[in-house]
Amino acid sequence: MTGTPYSTPHPALYLTLAEIEALAVAAHAGQTDKAGRPYAEHLRAVAEGVRARGGSEGQIAAGWLHDSVEDDALSEEWLSAAALPAEVKDMVRALTKRPGEPVEDYTRRILATPGALLVKEADLAHNADPARLAVLDPATRDRLTAKYARVRALLGLTRPA
Repeated sequence: MTGTPYSTPHPALYLTLAEIEALAVAAHAGQTDKAGRPYAEHLRAVAEGVRARGGSEGQIAAGWLHDSVEDDALSEEWLSAAALPAEVKDMVRALTKRPGEPVEDYTRRILATPGALLVKEADLAHNADPARLAVLDPATRDRLTAKYARVRALLGLTRPA
């Protein structure tokens, strides 16, 4: 049930990427994005975006899990006890926006957490995909476009999504 996807002293203790993918898809079952698409499509796009940007297996794992605690698909208690390297847990926690949290605090935490910026870059790229935004009403599309641009600026992401 466990595999060796990470270069760690005891890799057999950790979930494989395939197990993480299955777990994330199951945890978000029944959830949809703002356009009404299955939420698992977003998770897959983020994980693949991380991979395409040269991310590590730990970053890919965090891509699959990046919204799991924020969306209450998995609990913080689950994350703490999960068979995941500390670096993956740290990235997921950094990427979890807290209720009422100022975006400046959120982005500072991402910047301070090794590996998290690349995952957030892939997340923002998929969120801001013109094809995804095109199906939204103009007010929502404009609000989200401005939101994503602000987060990118705070993170210092200057190249196009």
